[in-house]
Amino acid sequence: MKKFSKNLFKIFGILIGFIAIYLLFMTLTDYRPKDIISLKIENNNEEIVQKDLEISILSFNIGYCGMDKGRDFFMDGGKGSRSISEEKTLDNLFSITEFIKKANTSIVFLQEVDIDSTRSFHVDEYAYLTENLSDYSSTFALNFKVPWIPVPIHNPHGSVKSGLATYSTYKIEEANRYQYPGEYGWPKQLAMLDRCFVESRIKVDNDRELVLVNSHLSVFDDGGEIRKQQLEFLKNYITKEYGKGNYIVVGGDWNHVIQGTDPYVFKCKQKWPEWLMKIPKDFTPKGFIWASDAKVPSNRTVDIPYEKGVNFLSVIDGFLVSPNIEVKSVKGYDLGFEYSDHNPTIMELILK
Repeated sequence: MKKFSKNLFKIFGILIGFIAIYLLFMTLTDYRPKDIISLKIENNNEEIVQKDLEISILSFNIGYCGMDKGRDFFMDGGKGSRSISEEKTLDNLFSITEFIKKANTSIVFLQEVDIDSTRSFHVDEYAYLTENLSDYSSTFALNFKVPWIPVPIHNPHGSVKSGLATYSTYKIEEANRYQYPGEYGWPKQLAMLDRCFVESRIKVDNDRELVLVNSHLSVFDDGGEIRKQQLEFLKNYITKEYGKGNYIVVGGDWNHVIQGTDPYVFKCKQKWPEWLMKIPKDFTPKGFIWASDAKVPSNRTVDIPYEKGVNFLSVIDGFLVSPNIEVKSVKGYDLGFEYSDHNPTIMELILK
């Protein structure tokens, strides 16, 4: 019995040692980006925006091409974390790229684009997209860089390098990564995203600028406290830019129910998920306009694979535009969550 107890104590000590070494490694290698980072612009075009001509913008959280309709996700109560295979990752990436090419919009906002992640079998999705969207200027910013996430135990999430990609048929004069405030406590923060937005500045022919903001807000923050900080930061930023006389478009994954939409119009068997919050009424700056398609869900719950009529659905992807922009149309595209746990949204607008 004494020998058994001693061996058990040794095993326990080794386990604690491994955990301590892992936490030390994660702490020392933790990605700590600066508040503002200048981004590289690739394949830059020369065209500037002409006032009074229509501009189209697509926003799509592509779910690292691994969150297709057959997948669930462990942090939402599911069991999975990875794409089912490299082949499936490439199939999803191909289909998403073909949709973007067919849509042929002026601007593209993408979220959850992997460049080197275990969960997507290390497929460089940004490189593939950029090669196949060769008519676009592009820029990319990391918002998830972690050397190893050891859960779920049976199939770990692994290493992650992922971020936001913006594509434009216009010349991007300047692109910057803005770090959002707020973070989880240690050690949880070590395995979480470093949320940010990507600012892309484009000249307009009236000597103003079109400021594009590709954003992906937090989720799984108890009480939404981190999201409150992020929304306040974003509000201050867009209010300041609009005060300069610029045109502002914010798009992406808000991880909030967008104003003017109601999840209960979509039939389902699940209850409202705990993580899903509404955008506070006092967030929207005076005169700014929300643009989303209330009739088409942009997101599904991922505690289970997708089954029509079962998963809770909502509209959490869309746009917010400044008062000097006229929204001509906005349309969500119901792809049946075939390639991602999100559906894309396209907006058409004119600068006043």
